[in-house]
Amino acid sequence: MSSKVLIVGGGAIGGFYGSLLAKAGAEVAVVCRSNYSTVKQHGYQIESYALGKWQFMPGQVLRYAADYQAQADYVILCSKVTADIDRVGLIRAAVTKQTAIVFIQNGVEIEQELQQAFPDNLLISGLAFICCNRTAPDQINHLAYGKLTLGSLSADHVGKTQHLRDLFLQAGIECLVSDDIIASRWQKCVWNAPFNPLSVLSGGLATQAILQNQEDFVRQVMQEVCNIAQACGHPLPVDIIDTNIAQTRVMPPYKTSMLLDFTQGHAMETEAILGNTVRAAARQNVDCPYLKSLYALMLLRELQIRTNIPLA
Repeated sequence: MSSKVLIVGGGAIGGFYGSLLAKAGAEVAVVCRSNYSTVKQHGYQIESYALGKWQFMPGQVLRYAADYQAQADYVILCSKVTADIDRVGLIRAAVTKQTAIVFIQNGVEIEQELQQAFPDNLLISGLAFICCNRTAPDQINHLAYGKLTLGSLSADHVGKTQHLRDLFLQAGIECLVSDDIIASRWQKCVWNAPFNPLSVLSGGLATQAILQNQEDFVRQVMQEVCNIAQACGHPLPVDIIDTNIAQTRVMPPYKTSMLLDFTQGHAMETEAILGNTVRAAARQNVDCPYLKSLYALMLLRELQIRTNIPLA
């Protein structure tokens, strides 16, 4: 099966997983924004706690998907899910009838926009359970974990989801195919919903410090996410909270992606992670006072970014 891959969003996630696909023999091109010039000249330098160090020079480094000089078997969208990013517009020019669209992104209930725009394409939802940061335009540091979960949102008659999984496995990273990828999204939200916003609201504390000082609060937020997922028809494992807490205890001190966006003055994934969760709760008549409070406080942080008000 052909493996021509276009990564759209050449940050930490796109650069890291794109490099693994290249290791497995795929033809990988990358659309970059702020780091285009550096990656065009030097490629990526990747340092992984588990896989070592290597350089990744994409076959094509592009400013726009429309510049792609091939027919993509996979367009993999790794951008943030924020109001200022047009996800459909970022990829439309590179999508053909044969293209499988993969989105490796945070948040719940984020599928509809892509499903409506590309009703005839195979759509694969992807989740990265990873601690990974871009420390410079061409430098990616893989700190912990790395498992991918993939799941098609429509019938995959030619096995493209399984083929993509096999490429990641060949490159040395754990990758699973989920029969209920929507439940898997809720499962990841159990971790994201407390730790991403609390890292911002605490003034930059790493995940371990948050857990050590506010474990009960974290557990309350996680339980609310579980309650909402259950009401939406996607019950989560009974031990998921304890599992998330245990895994957070042993991971290295980690600054979340939301915290990095905030410190750089970028829009954050408040709506994808918190807003959509709170709206799902309202739709299902599930009470979630902790999540509502986090959401309200994060909207104020978003306002601070938009109005350029400096921290005191």
